[in-house]
Amino acid sequence: MPYQTAFERYRPASALVADALRDARASVFWLDGLSRPAHPVLEGAQRAELVIVGGGFCGLWTAIRAKERDPGRSVVLLEAHEIGWAASGRNGGFCEASLTHGEANGLRRWPEEFERLERLGADNLAGIAETVERYAMDVEFEPVGQLSVAVEPYQLAELVDDPHFLDADAVRAEVNSPLFLGGVWDRDGAALLNPGRMALELARVATELGVQIFEHSAVTSIERTTTPVVHTERGRVTAAQVALATNVFPSLLKRNRLMTVPVYDYVLVTEPLTAAQLDAIGWGNRQGVADLANQFHYYRLTADNRILFGGYDAIYHFGGRVRPEYEERPATFTRLAEHFFATFPQLAEVRFTHRWAGAIDTSTQFCAFYGTAAGGQLAYAAGFTGLGVGATRFAADVMLDLLGGGKTERTELAMVRKRPLPFPPEPVAAVGIAATKWSLDQADHNQGRRNPLLKTLDALGLGFDS
Repeated sequence: MPYQTAFERYRPASALVADALRDARASVFWLDGLSRPAHPVLEGAQRAELVIVGGGFCGLWTAIRAKERDPGRSVVLLEAHEIGWAASGRNGGFCEASLTHGEANGLRRWPEEFERLERLGADNLAGIAETVERYAMDVEFEPVGQLSVAVEPYQLAELVDDPHFLDADAVRAEVNSPLFLGGVWDRDGAALLNPGRMALELARVATELGVQIFEHSAVTSIERTTTPVVHTERGRVTAAQVALATNVFPSLLKRNRLMTVPVYDYVLVTEPLTAAQLDAIGWGNRQGVADLANQFHYYRLTADNRILFGGYDAIYHFGGRVRPEYEERPATFTRLAEHFFATFPQLAEVRFTHRWAGAIDTSTQFCAFYGTAAGGQLAYAAGFTGLGVGATRFAADVMLDLLGGGKTERTELAMVRKRPLPFPPEPVAAVGIAATKWSLDQADHNQGRRNPLLKTLDALGLGFDS
């Protein structure tokens, strides 16, 4: 019989799970009830020194950083739908310092410059905190760090040599789950925030700095003449420079079409916990939590003491399509609820109020890549692979550095200069992703042991675990 994970060994009753999910509505908690200022649709001809395509975190940070560097620069931002409606408003709100998806991934790929990347990441997180304070941004920013927890005995080996290691008693004193066998609390490497509010507040700040934001203005093409011309269905902008921040959606550059794939991530949010329920789990320091499985979960408290619980399933659809119907996946929500109650059996009476999904722009190096086109008049960043809440500000600076044309510490990084391997075209991509996902699941059911496929990917620099 295969090894059962902790979530399977302590699986709750099906009736409890079904009852907890019964009234959960398909709605993004962070975006639910937000008051949105209206931004116009682009119509007719405009001119700007910088046009930014994409109204998520990456595009908004690029707009703000551009105006902070040069207040007189004219900047136009074009968003296909509404500010923050996609990945930027749908994530867990973990704002991490890491630019490399963790120490192991960074050391494996860029060992010579890893210390520099760590310093730049810490500086970037500090810059986010400073920006939030300077512009009085109402984003529920909490510099509480992140707790990495072992839920299987073999996972303890990853933690015991860490100087900040917490044994079972110590970690359960922080967050009381019978599944937790040990953990490490990185107090300085992450903050929590409300991503829906963050997107709208970034848009507010950008507008106050003089950025023109146009919503419902999807870019249809970029005409590469002497000066780039960015076309939408109802208008166009002639610009000296262009920054592409289109995240998970197909790149406007053909060369980047195979550089990312959209992987759907699913999330549940509970009703607000009562005082007694909070007392049952502790969590007085409110840090974010993630376990150490290959198929890992992440969870946190919201400002009104709900629990957000997401992760585990990562779903790719053939052809890399991004469609609203992919956001509804009952089997995944049921599995998440089962794992929630396995983690917190003392919360058996808690009910879920929200369920949703969002697509992550995954690259083969599991963090962002960068580049230029059109003779240096266009810059791009994509492939954040779940790090977009924090790393998009760093990416904004990279793109602006690249457009500036001079050498900076950021532009000289191997992580910035070297393009990762692309994904193969279909049907190879779908087969390969499915095989990798199956292999990661097998590793979780084989006490972490990686099969030949995962070992091969590791040897090629394509391997990754949490």
